[in-house]
Order: sequence, then C-alpha cells, then structure tokens
Amino acid sequence: MMSASPSPNTVPDATIDALLAIVGAPNVRTGEAVTSADPGWNPDNFGAGIVVAPGSTEQVAAVIRLCRDHHITVVPQGGRTGLVGGSVSSQGQIVLSLARMSAIERLDPVERVAVVQAGCTLEALQTAAAEHRLEPGIDLPSRGSATIGGMVSTNAGGIMAFRNGVMRHRVLGLEAVLADGSIMTDLTRVVKTSAGYDLKHLFIGAEGTLGIVTRVVVKLEPLPKATATALFGLPSVSAALETIRLALDTEAGHLRAAEALWQSYIKLAASAHGWSEPDFPLDQPICLLVSLGGASEQALYEEFERLFGEILDRFPEATGIIASSKQQEIGLWRLREDTDVVYRTHPASPSYDVSVPLSEIDSYVAHILRGLSEIEPDLSPYLFGHLADGNLHIALNRTGPLSDSMASAVETVLYDGLRERGGSFSAEHGVGSKRIHSLMATADPTKLSAMAQVKAALDGQGFMNPGKVLPLKRQ
Repeated sequence: MMSASPSPNTVPDATIDALLAIVGAPNVRTGEAVTSADPGWNPDNFGAGIVVAPGSTEQVAAVIRLCRDHHITVVPQGGRTGLVGGSVSSQGQIVLSLARMSAIERLDPVERVAVVQAGCTLEALQTAAAEHRLEPGIDLPSRGSATIGGMVSTNAGGIMAFRNGVMRHRVLGLEAVLADGSIMTDLTRVVKTSAGYDLKHLFIGAEGTLGIVTRVVVKLEPLPKATATALFGLPSVSAALETIRLALDTEAGHLRAAEALWQSYIKLAASAHGWSEPDFPLDQPICLLVSLGGASEQALYEEFERLFGEILDRFPEATGIIASSKQQEIGLWRLREDTDVVYRTHPASPSYDVSVPLSEIDSYVAHILRGLSEIEPDLSPYLFGHLADGNLHIALNRTGPLSDSMASAVETVLYDGLRERGGSFSAEHGVGSKRIHSLMATADPTKLSAMAQVKAALDGQGFMNPGKVLPLKRQ
C-alpha cells in the first residue's frame, strides 16, 4: 500500500482500495513490487508507481469509470516495447496493464481468423496459428513481448508489411473501452463490411489516447511449408531495389522479407556476433537479407541460385551467400534483428524511424548523410530497415541524449522535405510523447485539427494516456 498521507501527486489510498475491490489484491502492484519489475524499453514506464491488471473487459471498464470519477488519468501498457514514450507514466496516474488478458479465445483454421485478448503476445499467436499452418501475417523482433493490443495501438509494421500490410490491415474487428467506461464491441470476423463508420480504425494507431483495446480479431495467412534465406552484397540502393523487384517475380515461392543493412550497420552487427564468411566480405555499400517462402527448401534454394545469377548479370560486383542450414539462417537473421547492438555500443543512441517512397530512398539517404556530416564531420547513421516498403531505421553513432540544439538540427536534416517526398517521420514506432513536436511540425494543419476534434469527442477530459500523440491539454 502507499503512504496513508499521499502527496498531491499520488493516488489516494481510498482509490487504491477501490481498485483492489475491482481486480483483487494480487492484481494491484505498488511500491517495491513495481520498482523491482522490468519497466521495458523506457525506465519511466512505471513512473506512476501503481500498476493495475484487470482480468476482463468488464474489469477494465470498471477501472476506467473509477478513475474518471476520481479524476485520475490512465496509461495503458502492453509489452512495454515501444520506442517513443507511449507508455511512460508519472505520479498521480495509474498504469493499466493488459498482461492478464492474454487468452486466444478463438482460432478458426477454416475462417483463417483468430480472436485474442489484447495482452496476447505476437509469439503466442504465431505458435498457436502455426499448429494449423497459419500465421498472423506480421512479424517483429520483439515478438516474445510485444502484445497484440499494443501492436494495434501503435499500428505496428514489421518485416512483412510490404506483402501483408501493417496492423491496420490485419485487424478485422476489435473491442475497446472508451473514456467514459462504456464498451464498444465490434468483433467482426469478415473482411467485407460496409455497415456505417468503421470505427475500429480510430483506435488502431491511437496509442491508447481514445480508448483501451481489449480484444482483437486478427486475419491469418497460410504459413509456407518451407523458407530459405540469402544475403546479398550490392553496390547501391538502386541495385537492392532491383533485387527486390526480381525476388517479387520468383518462379518458385514468394518473397517474405527484404531487409536492408547498410555497411556501417552490418559491420557493427557482424563484429558484435563474431559473424564472418570468407566468400562474403563486408565491403559493399548495402546488403540485402532476403527470405523466400514456398513448398520445399530445395526448390527455394535453387530459386535463390537462379536469382543470384540474374543479379550478377545486372551487377557483376555483387556478392551473395545462401543459408544452407537452419542454424546459418538464424545467424543471418540475428544480424538484422539484434538492433540492440547499436545501443550497446552507443547507449541511448538517438534513433529515428521514417518511411520514404522507394523512388526517393537513394536521394533521401544521400541527403541525410550530407546533412548530418555538416552538423559534425564524423556524425553518421547506422542505417537498416524494411527496404521493400521504404521503412528506414536511423540510429546515430552517438551516446544520447543529444543537446536540444543538436537534436533540432538532426531532425531538420531527417524530416525536412520528407512529407513533400510522400514519406512520414514515423513509419511504425508511433508518436508517443517523444515525437509530438515532430507531428506538430510536419503534419497538415487541417489533419491536426481533425485529430484534436476526435480526441475531444471521445476523451474530452483527457483521461486516456494524456500527453501522448497530441500535446497535453491544459485544464
């Protein structure tokens, strides 16, 4: 329990007692039970000091009504893997964890649909779906901790977005608790529905600012019987994009992933993991990690050999390695997925997440390399990302945080003209609290006005995850 005489910035004991009555004593954590827990990516996620874990949608609704009545704001949390401060909390708030609501309520192999509670992890859904030779059609390195509700709330993307879309395209229906404690249930399990406003899209990408997603209907895709992976070293971005075009037109199987690793990043990752291949020197400007799915490993291996022949016809200086075992395939993917290598080398390295139309990537990269070097001659980015959909991740070779003036200069380089190019300053990480100023600086004013009107209509008092996505409303 908290102090009997709470300061103005803490939640009163009477409110905590009421929370205990709703969810049960084991499901309200305070004090050391919170401070000793893993806060996830951001150490301020548990700043509120109180974590409440309802076990049902009805309990979520009851908690929201209680908090509204007591004028306490609520910060919802899933797996706490977000990178933009969307789950940070402070004293006087409560953290509402969906961890107990992790059930897969329905998985229908005929419908190719799953109905899951918001706290279900992506990996749990992948494992359950795989038993029926299905998959959610989306994948992330943080699959073991990222929850479906969190992925919906941030409109997560991942490595298969170019093929299956982002989370917005995977969700058929959802259930959410609104700011007044009412429950909106629209668990549609079909693709086609034209029955009025499709309100689920308001909650996808809203980061818990309009309501708390509690259940989700996820569309599933057939899981290939076999996969194969190759890593190509290529002379340019245009060569990598041409390789993707060729891979999309394979004669056997289909393209599942095309991940770009610029030279600085792959050298860092390879060194950290002690990875090397005699026939694959890390001297190319860009490497492309490609995954194919199909009916047989042998057919995919032969397809990669054919594809590599086409690449060499166009780019004779290209290099390549085809994974000949699952262990080698895992090793190649580790180079891409262990992006924490950047943060182990440069703690709190400033990182950014942009989307750029494919035709603009080459000039955009040249622009940011030039612009960053003008700020400081040795300031350069580690670049990697989902090249098939134009999502680039940019991490600086600096220990963070940056000074305000330098951070502003860097963002000017990265974001200047990006909207005019047809891109976005946030591809898949969201806005959270960290990127509000970027949204305000780059978005169309009419869009911002409409967003504010939606927020006012659904959460006029600002109870739901305040200070995220939009500026904090001053009372």
